[in-house]
Amino acid sequence: MYAIIETGGKQVKVEQGQVIYVEKLDAEAGQVVTFDKVLFVGDKKVKVGAPYVKGATVTGTVEKQGKQKKIIVFKYKSKKNERKKQGHRQPYTKVVIDAITVATAKKAAKTDDQAEA
Repeated sequence: MYAIIETGGKQVKVEQGQVIYVEKLDAEAGQVVTFDKVLFVGDKKVKVGAPYVKGATVTGTVEKQGKQKKIIVFKYKSKKNERKKQGHRQPYTKVVIDAITVATAKKAAKTDDQAEA
C-alpha cells in the first residue's frame, strides 16, 4: 500500500517503513506525527481525493532534525563592482513512515454525520 501526501508545499509518495526527508516540522525526535493531507491511496482499491481522501491518515515517527549541505548563493553584476556571496543550509525533518490508514465508507459517513450534528 502506498499514498501520496502533501507536506511543506510538496507532494511525497510514501510507503510503510520508508524514510522521507520533509521540510522542517515542529516535532522532537521520537515524536509521532500525523499527515492528514492525503491526496491518493493506492492498494487493491484505489482512492483519489478531491482534493483530499476523507478519513485517510499517514503516521510516522520523527527520527531526527537536521540541516542539508551548504549551498553557495553568489550574485554578480558585471561592470558595476557588485558581488554578494551568501551561504544557505535548508532545515529538514527525517521521518520514518509507520502506517497508512484509510477509513471505510461507513466510518467516514458516520464521522460526517457527527460533524453535522
